[in-house]
Amino acid sequence: MLTHIGSCFLKPPPLSAAPISHSRFQNTKLLRVNCSYSSFEVRDVSYQPPGTPLKLLNSVSFSLPDKSLGLIFGQSGSGKTTLLQLLAGINKPTSGSICTQKYGNDGNPSQPPEPLVPERVGIVFQFPERYFVADSVLDEVTFGWPRQKDSYQLRENLAQGLQRAINWVGLSGIPLDKNPHSLSGGYKRRLALAIQLVQIPDLLILDEPLAGLDWKARADVVKLLMNLKKELTVLVVSHDLREFKSLVDRSWRMEMGGYLREELLQF
Repeated sequence: MLTHIGSCFLKPPPLSAAPISHSRFQNTKLLRVNCSYSSFEVRDVSYQPPGTPLKLLNSVSFSLPDKSLGLIFGQSGSGKTTLLQLLAGINKPTSGSICTQKYGNDGNPSQPPEPLVPERVGIVFQFPERYFVADSVLDEVTFGWPRQKDSYQLRENLAQGLQRAINWVGLSGIPLDKNPHSLSGGYKRRLALAIQLVQIPDLLILDEPLAGLDWKARADVVKLLMNLKKELTVLVVSHDLREFKSLVDRSWRMEMGGYLREELLQF
């Protein structure tokens, strides 16, 4: 028998052969479970580039709960990268909305949806190491930080975020003055992730994060993502389905023409 509390179900303990005394429950407090949560949601999004007759995305809808990992896969040219560009705010949808929605214990929205702000999205494109511009790990991570004299507090907050990000991705043993181009492939991907994690994003997007890596580096990145999804909402686009199977909470196939449908990974 399941006991219903809010929108959660609790399984009672096994029955005991010993007689039950009512006095055992006099000081027992009712267990309350908070089932509220937030979800990243794409609602009926279409995209048609200006001046072109065809839509690259057609009525795309999906949702991804907070602190979970979603995977989008499909043929090249089906619209996966186009969707990522919309999520990152590089382009704007022709129609539809991209938002975060909070839900209460009853499973219903607890407040109006909030638009997903591009500044709150972290994105690591395919082969991110090709875009490194600095001569040291520290300069690479802090590239683009504010330099104004009145930005001291912000820079202090970023410095604290830097230490957390480096620990999260396992770069704490790497000298900050090391040239990022001299790092191994796996550690270059860790560095690219750290750059996006200095300010914790509402959504972390990864485009083909295993591309070009050897088997050990691939395993290291998968293990890293296993830990990161405990703290963040992660959306991955990849052709490497088998290696992500143990991580994925929800998965979708992008079909030619920009149509998205949910599909479980099966091997």
